[in-house]
Formats: sequence, C-alpha cells, structure tokens
Amino acid sequence: MKRILIILFLVCCSAFGQQKSLKALVGGTLIDGFGATPIKNSVIIIENDKIKAVGTTKTLKVPANAEVISTEGMSVLPGLWDMHVHTMINGHADYTYWDKTYPPLLEDVIMPSSAEQLLMAGVTSARDLGGPLKESISVRDRINKGEIPGATLYVSGPFIQKKPYPGTEAFRWGINGAEDAKKKIKKLADAGVDCVKLIDQDQMTTTELKAVVDTAHKYNLKVVAHGHRPQEIRAGLTANVDCFEHTGLSSAPRYPDDVMDAIKERTAQMNLGPLFWCPTVEGLYNYEYVRDNGEHLDNDSWHRGLHDTIITDIKNSFAHKDRLPYFQLTPLRKPTLETKIKQLMDAGVVLMIGTDSGIPMKFHSQSTWNELDVWVNEFGIDPMYAIKAATYWPSVWMGVSDKVGTITEGKFADIIAVKGDVLRHVNLLQDVDMVIKHGKRYK
Repeated sequence: MKRILIILFLVCCSAFGQQKSLKALVGGTLIDGFGATPIKNSVIIIENDKIKAVGTTKTLKVPANAEVISTEGMSVLPGLWDMHVHTMINGHADYTYWDKTYPPLLEDVIMPSSAEQLLMAGVTSARDLGGPLKESISVRDRINKGEIPGATLYVSGPFIQKKPYPGTEAFRWGINGAEDAKKKIKKLADAGVDCVKLIDQDQMTTTELKAVVDTAHKYNLKVVAHGHRPQEIRAGLTANVDCFEHTGLSSAPRYPDDVMDAIKERTAQMNLGPLFWCPTVEGLYNYEYVRDNGEHLDNDSWHRGLHDTIITDIKNSFAHKDRLPYFQLTPLRKPTLETKIKQLMDAGVVLMIGTDSGIPMKFHSQSTWNELDVWVNEFGIDPMYAIKAATYWPSVWMGVSDKVGTITEGKFADIIAVKGDVLRHVNLLQDVDMVIKHGKRYK
C-alpha cells in the first residue's frame, strides 16, 4: 500500500509539472520576426522551453491544462537581440579608472548585472563584443545553465588588434606577425568563444589580417570588424570579414565613393551571403539630448544587480555631462549618421540592431529601444525592417536561426510583449510588459 501511494504521489507530481510547463499566449497581435503581415488574435502554445504551436483563436485550440496568459491589446514579438554590447562596462564615463578599479568584480557582479538588465529590457540574446576571456565564457555558460538570469550571450572574448591600449591587456590582445595571429585565434577557439572581435585592422599588415580572418573561419568563427575609418572598411572587405560595426569616428559627411563601390561589389556577390553591419548610432545621436536633459539617467533600471557604491561611482563619473571627452566631437558627427545609414541601405547592406551598450551614460536597460527609436522615428526606417534587424537577422548571423529569432514551432520560446501597437509606436519597447526566455516568464 505504501508503494502504491508513493507511485500515485509521483504521478500526480508529474501531471502537475506538465500542467505548469504548458502556457498559452492568447489574443495579441503577433509579429513573428519574418517581416510578414502581423497575425491578429494570435495564439502561441509553449511547452517547457519550446514553442509547440502558433495560430489564431479561430485556428488553434488552447489545451485545457495550459496556463492562459492574455495578450489582448498587446504586440507580441520575438525576444530582441542587441548585436553590440559590452557587459564589462555599465555607463561609467572614465574608462581608464574603470579598467583599473573593477576587474575583480567583472565575473560575479558587473557582467551578470549587465546581462540581467538586458533581459529585463526585452533583450533575450546579445553579442558581447570585447571582454576578458575567462570571465566572458564563465558568465555566458552560467546563464546557459540557468544558474543566473540574463540574456543569452554570444561572446568574442578579447578584442584583437595590432597593439593594445596601455592598461587594457587583459581584454585586448595585440597581434605581432601572422603566426602570432594564428596562435591567438586558436586560443580563442579552444576556449569556446562564439565569434572574433577585430579592431584597428588597418594598422595590421595584410598578412596579419589575413591570418586573423582565415584562422577564425577555419574554426567556424565569424569575424566582427570595426568600420570607423575608410581604410578599416577597405581592409576588412579585402580580408572577407563577416560584419562591420559603427559608422565612423570622424565628422566626414559620407563614406568615400571608392568605399561605397567596394561595398556594392561585395553585396552583389550573393554566393558570399549578405553583408551585415551594426551602425550603433543612438549613443551619438542622442548625446546632446542626454547632455541637456538626462532625467532618464535617474531611472533605477540600470541599478539592477549593482552595489550602491558602484551606482554612486557611475553617477559621479558623469556629474558634468557636457565635459566628457568621449563626446566632444559628437555634435559634428551627428549629422553624418543618417546619411551613412542610408548609404549602406542603398548599397544593399543588411543592418542589424547593435548599440555599443555600456559606453558612457548608455545603460543595458535602455540602449536597445533607443536604437530602434532613432532608426524609426528619426531616420524614417520602416518599423518592420527595424524589428527584423533586432530579431531574425541576428539569429541568422549567429547561425542559430533554427533555434531562436522568430516565433516559430519548435524554436525556443523567447518572446516579449508590449501593450499597444509597436509598429506605430516603437518606443513602447522602452518598458516591455512581458519577457519570456526559453519558456520561463521573467517579467
């Protein structure tokens, strides 16, 4: 009798667990990430961590034992991606001071807090470009194991460049010759990074640059390269890098004609796939507004996971927002941003949402929606294009579009929702109402 009671108890527990693992999101307008017409009165069935079925209230029956979550009056879309974040920094305005002071706290405090802030902002996946190797791998893996909450991270580990800036050797690796390049890329591959972050490639020899890119590709690692200077772009295109970042450090109003010709030549080669680019414009475009207003800097969303002393330290670092050396040239650069984005779009480049999140006064809880807002409301980019650039295309670039990036049967249930029409009011994403990652509701 005792054995029978134990069996009945286990069966009941199992049934209860299955009941709780089944969720149904019912009633909202679904933007699935592919860019097609949104689906009204949608139904999404989630079982455990995966999407089991997608339909409408007319075509898909909700299981009787499912937890029903109403999305009436909401836009439902895939969890966002941010393809250019820096989890090792969090808005502090003095990099030299930060790099000396906070390395002991990166692995257990700073980087986990950044990842959780991203998640709570609706960013369920992010590409972390530039950080100390051991800490980057550790935080990524702990998130993947469910030990700590956070966006799924795809990490590059240290920047690869010709020569590290003084005091940054822990997360910037210099290259001295082709053989050194091969060894360092192999070390990254052996450690398990997800991509390679290359900068200042115009300062490398052709042989060194080729060794970096070819070795990365040998280990099935894509290479992300800076596109600040025209020669960086020329060198990167010649070496066949996989993605460019930023729109340039200078106040030059346009990309040179020969650079644009080379970009068009590359996008015409469809056998190589799309040419991807993260323009990362919002930090620059919004600087003057932040300098002169900045009330949102008091929003405590960026405090999550940080000690009071760190929060105070970050606040004090930008007490004089107008004096920060980082942004002194920005007013001259601002008019160039829209022009360069339009040049890239006209040339057939596939843009992705990336923000440089973590730079001075730019927080992981705010950057991604601000980038989308600038694209749509300032530059007039189609909202569906922008959302696809923050969902579908990043998953394609990372090679995980069979697992995430769209709301599709069989993929992980990474889903967010906001009250209202996000295609009409993209800035609704500044306060995401619901966040589900791998079937677990975090908000």
